[in-house]
Amino acid sequence: MVRRPVAWIVALVLFAEALGVLAVNWFLGVVVDRQDMSLAGLDPDMMSVSSKIGGVVFGLYFALCGLVSLLVALHDRAPAGLGRVLLISAAVVHALLGAFAWGLIGWTAFLLMVVVLALIVLLLMTYDGRPEKPVDPAGPADSGTPPPLSPPAAPTAP
Repeated sequence: MVRRPVAWIVALVLFAEALGVLAVNWFLGVVVDRQDMSLAGLDPDMMSVSSKIGGVVFGLYFALCGLVSLLVALHDRAPAGLGRVLLISAAVVHALLGAFAWGLIGWTAFLLMVVVLALIVLLLMTYDGRPEKPVDPAGPADSGTPPPLSPPAAPTAP
Protein backbone atom coordinates (compact mmCIF):
# COMPACT_ATOMS: atom_id res chain seq x y z
CA MET A 1 0.00 0.00 0.00
CA VAL A 2 1.19 3.48 -0.77
CA ARG A 3 -1.13 5.31 1.59
CA ARG A 4 1.03 5.52 4.70
CA PRO A 5 4.32 6.33 2.92
CA VAL A 6 2.59 9.09 0.96
CA ALA A 7 1.14 10.52 4.16
CA TRP A 8 4.60 10.46 5.79
CA ILE A 9 6.18 12.17 2.77
CA VAL A 10 3.45 14.83 2.66
CA ALA A 11 3.93 15.50 6.37
CA LEU A 12 7.70 15.92 5.95
CA VAL A 13 7.32 18.13 2.89
CA LEU A 14 4.73 20.36 4.56
CA PHE A 15 6.83 20.72 7.74
CA ALA A 16 9.87 21.65 5.63
CA GLU A 17 7.77 24.08 3.63
CA ALA A 18 6.45 25.65 6.84
CA LEU A 19 10.00 26.28 8.04
CA GLY A 20 11.03 27.58 4.61
CA VAL A 21 8.13 30.02 4.33
CA LEU A 22 8.73 31.26 7.86
CA ALA A 23 12.48 31.74 7.26
CA VAL A 24 12.08 33.52 3.91
CA ASN A 25 9.44 35.95 5.19
CA TRP A 26 11.41 36.63 8.37
CA PHE A 27 14.53 37.32 6.27
CA LEU A 28 12.57 39.67 4.00
CA GLY A 29 11.24 41.48 7.06
CA VAL A 30 14.78 41.96 8.38
CA VAL A 31 15.98 43.23 4.99
CA VAL A 32 13.16 45.75 4.75
CA ASP A 33 13.81 46.87 8.33
CA ARG A 34 17.53 47.43 7.72
CA GLN A 35 17.09 49.30 4.43
CA ASP A 36 14.99 52.01 6.07
CA MET A 37 13.39 52.98 2.75
CA SER A 38 9.77 53.75 1.98
CA LEU A 39 7.76 52.13 -0.78
CA ALA A 40 5.11 54.56 -2.07
CA GLY A 41 4.95 56.25 1.32
CA LEU A 42 4.48 53.06 3.35
CA ASP A 43 6.13 52.83 6.75
CA PRO A 44 9.16 50.49 6.56
CA ASP A 45 8.56 49.28 10.11
CA MET A 46 5.00 48.29 9.23
CA MET A 47 6.18 46.44 6.11
CA SER A 48 8.80 44.61 8.16
CA VAL A 49 6.35 43.59 10.87
CA SER A 50 3.68 42.54 8.36
CA SER A 51 6.20 40.38 6.48
CA LYS A 52 7.18 38.65 9.71
CA ILE A 53 3.54 38.17 10.76
CA GLY A 54 2.69 36.79 7.32
CA GLY A 55 5.58 34.33 7.58
CA VAL A 56 4.43 33.15 10.99
CA VAL A 57 0.81 32.78 9.87
CA PHE A 58 1.60 30.85 6.70
CA GLY A 59 4.26 28.81 8.49
CA LEU A 60 1.71 27.78 11.12
CA TYR A 61 -0.84 27.02 8.36
CA PHE A 62 1.56 24.67 6.56
CA ALA A 63 2.66 23.14 9.89
CA LEU A 64 -0.98 22.46 10.77
CA CYS A 65 -1.51 20.82 7.38
CA GLY A 66 1.64 18.76 8.02
CA LEU A 67 0.24 17.76 11.42
CA VAL A 68 -2.97 16.54 9.77
CA SER A 69 -0.93 14.49 7.33
CA LEU A 70 1.18 13.12 10.19
CA LEU A 71 -1.96 12.04 12.05
CA VAL A 72 -3.22 10.36 8.87
CA ALA A 73 0.08 8.48 8.61
CA LEU A 74 0.04 7.43 12.26
CA HIS A 75 -3.58 6.27 12.41
CA ASP A 76 -3.86 5.03 8.80
CA ARG A 77 -7.29 6.63 8.50
CA ALA A 78 -8.66 9.16 6.07
CA PRO A 79 -8.59 12.80 7.13
CA ALA A 80 -12.05 13.96 8.15
CA GLY A 81 -13.75 17.24 8.87
CA LEU A 82 -11.41 20.18 9.38
CA GLY A 83 -8.34 18.09 8.52
CA ARG A 84 -9.72 17.24 5.10
CA VAL A 85 -10.66 20.87 4.50
CA LEU A 86 -7.12 21.94 5.47
CA LEU A 87 -5.52 19.46 3.07
CA ILE A 88 -7.85 20.50 0.24
CA SER A 89 -7.06 24.15 0.87
CA ALA A 90 -3.33 23.32 0.90
CA ALA A 91 -3.76 21.65 -2.49
CA VAL A 92 -5.50 24.77 -3.85
CA VAL A 93 -2.76 27.01 -2.40
CA HIS A 94 -0.08 24.90 -4.07
CA ALA A 95 -1.93 25.04 -7.39
CA LEU A 96 -2.07 28.84 -7.18
CA LEU A 97 1.55 29.09 -6.05
CA GLY A 98 2.54 26.88 -8.96
CA ALA A 99 0.73 29.14 -11.42
CA PHE A 100 2.43 32.22 -9.99
CA ALA A 101 5.80 30.48 -9.80
CA TRP A 102 5.68 29.63 -13.50
CA GLY A 103 5.43 33.29 -14.45
CA LEU A 104 7.60 34.85 -11.75
CA ILE A 105 10.33 32.35 -10.92
CA GLY A 106 10.50 29.66 -13.58
CA TRP A 107 9.60 26.11 -14.41
CA THR A 108 11.64 24.50 -11.61
CA ALA A 109 9.62 26.23 -8.89
CA PHE A 110 6.46 25.37 -10.83
CA LEU A 111 7.53 21.74 -10.94
CA LEU A 112 8.16 21.70 -7.19
CA MET A 113 4.70 23.14 -6.46
CA VAL A 114 3.06 20.63 -8.81
CA VAL A 115 4.87 17.73 -7.11
CA VAL A 116 3.64 18.87 -3.69
CA LEU A 117 0.14 19.36 -5.14
CA ALA A 118 0.22 15.85 -6.60
CA LEU A 119 1.34 14.37 -3.27
CA ILE A 120 -1.49 16.09 -1.38
CA VAL A 121 -4.06 15.00 -3.97
CA LEU A 122 -2.68 11.45 -3.86
CA LEU A 123 -3.01 11.48 -0.08
CA LEU A 124 -6.61 12.64 -0.34
CA MET A 125 -7.53 10.17 -3.09
CA THR A 126 -5.98 7.03 -1.60
CA TYR A 127 -8.12 7.42 1.50
CA ASP A 128 -11.40 7.52 -0.38
CA GLY A 129 -13.58 6.46 2.53
CA ARG A 130 -14.46 2.97 1.38
CA PRO A 131 -13.54 0.21 3.82
CA GLU A 132 -11.27 -2.41 2.39
CA LYS A 133 -12.77 -5.87 2.10
CA PRO A 134 -10.61 -8.94 1.65
CA VAL A 135 -10.97 -10.38 -1.81
CA ASP A 136 -11.66 -14.09 -2.04
CA PRO A 137 -9.32 -15.44 -4.76
CA ALA A 138 -11.60 -18.45 -5.42
CA GLY A 139 -14.56 -16.21 -6.15
CA PRO A 140 -18.05 -16.75 -4.85
CA ALA A 141 -18.87 -20.27 -3.68
CA ASP A 142 -20.96 -22.24 -6.15
CA SER A 143 -23.05 -25.04 -4.64
CA GLY A 144 -24.43 -26.16 -7.98
CA THR A 145 -28.04 -25.42 -7.12
CA PRO A 146 -29.81 -22.31 -8.33
CA PRO A 147 -31.05 -19.84 -5.73
CA PRO A 148 -34.62 -20.40 -4.55
CA LEU A 149 -37.33 -18.60 -6.45
CA SER A 150 -39.66 -16.28 -4.63
CA PRO A 151 -43.40 -17.00 -4.89
CA PRO A 152 -45.26 -15.00 -7.55
CA ALA A 153 -46.71 -11.74 -6.39
CA ALA A 154 -50.47 -11.56 -5.87
CA PRO A 155 -52.35 -9.51 -8.44
CA THR A 156 -53.57 -6.14 -7.23
CA ALA A 157 -57.09 -4.89 -7.82
CA PRO A 158 -57.49 -1.67 -9.82
